[in-house]
Amino acid sequence: MSHDVIIIGSGPGGYVCAIKCAQLGLKTAIIEKRATLGGTCLNVGCIPSKALLHASDMYHEAAHGFEALGIEVKPKLNLKAMMAHKDSVVKANVDGVAFLMKKNKVDVFHGMGSIAGSGKVNVTAADGTVTTLETKNIVIATGSDIAGIPGVPVEIDEKVIVSSTGGLKLAKVPEAMVVVGGGVIGLELGSVWSRLGAKVTVVEYLDTILGGMDGEMSKQFLRILEKQGIAFKLGQKVTGVEKATKGAKVTFEPKAGGAAETLDADIVLVATGRRPYTDGLGFETVGITLERGRVPVDKHWSAAPGIYAIGDVIAGPMLAHKAEDEGVAVAEVIAGQHGHVNYDVIPGVVYTEPEVASVGKTEEELKAAGIAYKAGKFPFTANGRARAMNATDGFVKLLADAATDRVLGCHIIGKGAGDLIHEVAVLMEFGGSSEDLGRTCHAHPTLSEAVREAALATFAKPLHM
Repeated sequence: MSHDVIIIGSGPGGYVCAIKCAQLGLKTAIIEKRATLGGTCLNVGCIPSKALLHASDMYHEAAHGFEALGIEVKPKLNLKAMMAHKDSVVKANVDGVAFLMKKNKVDVFHGMGSIAGSGKVNVTAADGTVTTLETKNIVIATGSDIAGIPGVPVEIDEKVIVSSTGGLKLAKVPEAMVVVGGGVIGLELGSVWSRLGAKVTVVEYLDTILGGMDGEMSKQFLRILEKQGIAFKLGQKVTGVEKATKGAKVTFEPKAGGAAETLDADIVLVATGRRPYTDGLGFETVGITLERGRVPVDKHWSAAPGIYAIGDVIAGPMLAHKAEDEGVAVAEVIAGQHGHVNYDVIPGVVYTEPEVASVGKTEEELKAAGIAYKAGKFPFTANGRARAMNATDGFVKLLADAATDRVLGCHIIGKGAGDLIHEVAVLMEFGGSSEDLGRTCHAHPTLSEAVREAALATFAKPLHM
């Protein structure tokens, strides 16, 4: 059986690429090592974590926020039922992807996929049986895997010392949790267990949280999380993570030098990032050499004749929606069309409460590039809808070119920031200015008015400050 396209990996990039290929009339197959489709994102990443983030936020609101709204309840946590909700959400999503493959007549193969040479792909089933498929084009969409702590051997058993995978299925709420890594995954899962009653401490190598985030936003977000009860040890180098008689121990020392410190925890969550998953893919058979662990591609996502790569295995942010856009673009390229991804407009969201969202450049990036810019800010404390919802933490910051007023970036901390950011993403996609946004009528009262007010503050003055 010969195909026009075979995609290795069925995460957001892979399965979206498969759908688009099929829609463009290409005979398509997809290979997945898991028993279910959807990759890390749908099975043990984005989807289950958001289910727990929402459920834990509802529990925390009932316990600590309802009384101020005139609602008196005493919630009782049923962790088993909460996990069942998470599992049902995962099942609905992976079943949905399976349905989409069937609907679009995409052939699905389960097993480990690898390149067997030009135009050939091997599928190794769980029992060791190897099936060789022929194709005109191969797309590598194998995503990423958990990364350990650089230079520190850690035995992750997914029970006491856990990765994000184990952190999504704890049998009980730990009394104390240490999170190694102050990035998106660590802060999201740390937030889940903090809301449910754990004492969470985050140990981070950098002096700030969320790495490349806009500096002002990072400082404000840190204060908000500390106010919520999460403790932080910043600028610390972890030197050891090991099981103890009960729980585990994390040892660390100031990266600038100083005395070591040890924290005891019931659970240690290792959330130090992810690495491209490129193991055993047979790149040597077609002359592909990895660069810093990633697949090098040209502007058409081609790594070698007839071989393409997208998502976490190539350069750029490890985001599901970035992979999806690349999947669509590659399908269009293979079909002889013009595929395009605007890497300047890739939103990023941290699904804590409040949410943090950004798109485009940070102030630090604009300063480093020598670009003259204007900044406009507006706090949610001055937004009527936010006051009505008791959701006044955070603010909106808009950045625009000083000469042209073209919007270059936006950063939001606040309720629903992950949805609000797309107003600016669309504006940037069309090359819009802060004045374009500020002069667009927004419904009142809505949280989106804070975005408009930040735009007004950028080219003129805000109205409600």
